[in-house]
This record gives sequence, structure tokens and C-alpha cells, in this order.
Amino acid sequence: MAGYIIWTVVIGGVFGLLWRKGYLLRLTQYVQLTKVELKKCSWPTVEELKGSTVIVIVSTAVLGAFVVGADFLIARFMNFIM
Repeated sequence: MAGYIIWTVVIGGVFGLLWRKGYLLRLTQYVQLTKVELKKCSWPTVEELKGSTVIVIVSTAVLGAFVVGADFLIARFMNFIM
């Protein structure tokens, strides 16, 4: 029980300090400006998003296969030299 009281006082003190310094007002303004800017963005359609997702997955698979192949060839070459 005492722990809850201590945490309540600490959180309340931090909140009061942030309010007094004006940080909460700046945070509120930042969130409001961010909302305005996000409304200006053009968001992709579901079909565009699906297409982009497929491209990312295929690109990742190709890059992974390249890395595995290069690692295999370098390991074989190093074993040959040793």
C-alpha cells in the first residue's frame, strides 16, 4: 500500500514539474502538429501495400540467398586453401 502512495506522489511531482516548466504544453503542440502533418500525407491503398509487401519479401529472400551462397563459396574456398 505504501508503495502505491510513494509512486503516486513521485508521478504527481514529475507531472507538476513538467507542467510548470511548460513541457506538457510543448508536447501537446507537437502532437497536434503531427496530426495535421499526417493528414497531409498520401497513404497507400490496400493493393499498393500488398504489392510493396511482396516486393520486400522477394527482395529479402533474394538477398538472403545471395548471402548464403557467397558464404558457402567463401567457406569452400577457405577450406581448399587450408
